[in-house]
Amino acid sequence: MSTFGTLFRVTTYGESHCASVGAIVDGCPPGLQLSAEDVQVQLSRRRPGQSNLTTPRNEKDAVHIQSGIEHGVTLGTPIGLLVKNEDQRPHDYSETDLYPRPSHADYTYLQKYGVKASSGGGRSSARETIGRVAAGAIAERYLKEVYGVEIVAFVSSVGKVHLPATVAPPSLIPNDGNEDNDEAEDALSPEFRQLLATITREEVDKHPTRCPHLETGERMTKRILRAKDASDSIGGTVTCVIRNVPSGLGEPVFDKFEAKLGHAMLSIPATKAFEIGSGFRGTEVPGSRHNDAFVKKEDGSLGTATNWSGGVQGGITNGEDIYFRIGFKSPATISQAQATAQYDGTPGELAARGRHDPCVVPRAVPIVEAMAALVVMDQLLIQGARRSAAAGLPPVTTLPPTMVMPPQ
Repeated sequence: MSTFGTLFRVTTYGESHCASVGAIVDGCPPGLQLSAEDVQVQLSRRRPGQSNLTTPRNEKDAVHIQSGIEHGVTLGTPIGLLVKNEDQRPHDYSETDLYPRPSHADYTYLQKYGVKASSGGGRSSARETIGRVAAGAIAERYLKEVYGVEIVAFVSSVGKVHLPATVAPPSLIPNDGNEDNDEAEDALSPEFRQLLATITREEVDKHPTRCPHLETGERMTKRILRAKDASDSIGGTVTCVIRNVPSGLGEPVFDKFEAKLGHAMLSIPATKAFEIGSGFRGTEVPGSRHNDAFVKKEDGSLGTATNWSGGVQGGITNGEDIYFRIGFKSPATISQAQATAQYDGTPGELAARGRHDPCVVPRAVPIVEAMAALVVMDQLLIQGARRSAAAGLPPVTTLPPTMVMPPQ
C-alpha cells in the first residue's frame, strides 16, 4: 500500500508526470517548531539536475505545506505536503505504449492493476520518493530536537569502485584456501569506526557522488560518466549510520527493528539488497569472534566493546550506532537499444527516450536518510506509548531486581 508506519503514518501520492506528488503525515507530535525550509533542505538534496551525474530533468521540488502547521508550530493534526511536477515530458515515453521496458515496472504494474500510467513509470518512478523525503525531514526534526539522533548516509560503492574504509562484500574478501581458518578482522576497521562516528552531511555533499572519500569519488564519477556516454547505467551501494538512538526500540517478534528497517529500505525504488551490522560477512565468523562483549562506558551505562550487531540485538536497539548498507541496481531505463518484445510478444528493439539517472545512488542518499528517520520515529512513539501505559502501574516489587529495569 502507499502508507508506512503505525503511529507516525506517512501516505504518499502521485505519479511521475501528474500535476503533483506529496504526502500526508499523520501522528506528528504537536508543538514542534517546523517550517517549509526545514523540509526543503532534504528535498533539494534529492532533486534532479544537481550535476552531470544525474537526470537533467529540471524540477525545483519546492514544498508547499497545506495543513497541520500554524505560526511555524505543528498542531498534531495531519500535515499535507505538496510538490508540483513542473518539467513534464510525457511524450518522451510513447514507446512504452508498445514495449514494457526491460527490468522496469511497466509490465508488472499492468499485470497488477490491469491499467498503468502512460508515462515515466507512474508510482514506480523515483518521483514518488519526494513524499517520503518530505515526511522524513519532519521526523528528523523531532528526533534531533528531542533525542539528538543523527542520521547520515553516503555512497559506499559505484559498480566495482568501493570506498576503502567500508566492509568488502564476501566475494571481495581474500580467500587463503584454508576453510578451517577462523581468523577475521573486526567488521568495523578503525577507519570505518571513525567514519561512522564522525561523518557529517556536509562532508558527504562535498563531492557530487556523495562519497566522503574524494579520490574514490573521482573514480566513481568516471565510472558513472562511462555508463552515461555508453547510453547505459550502473548500480551501487549506500551505507547509513544512525547515531544516538535510544535502546529498547523494536517490536519482536515480527516487527523487529532491523525487520522494519529492511522493509523501509527495500521499499525504495531500485533496491535489491539490505544488510545490517556485519551482514553477510558475519556468517563466516565464529561466535567467539562475532559476539559483542558488554562493557561499562565512561558515562556509567552498559555498552558493547565491538559492534558486529550493528546496534540491534534480538530485534531491539541496544544504544550503539546502527549501521547498514543497501544495494541499488543499475537503473532499468537506458537509451541504449535493447532487443526485447512488445506487450503482445512481437520481437522488437527498444531505445528508451526521456531523462534518466545513469546511476541512482547519489540522489538516493537523502531517501535512505528519510526512510531511516521514519522507522526510528515510529518505533520511538510505539515504545513511548508502552512506557506511558506502564508508568500508571505501581512499582513491581515481586520480582528480583535483576528482572526489572530501574525507574528512569
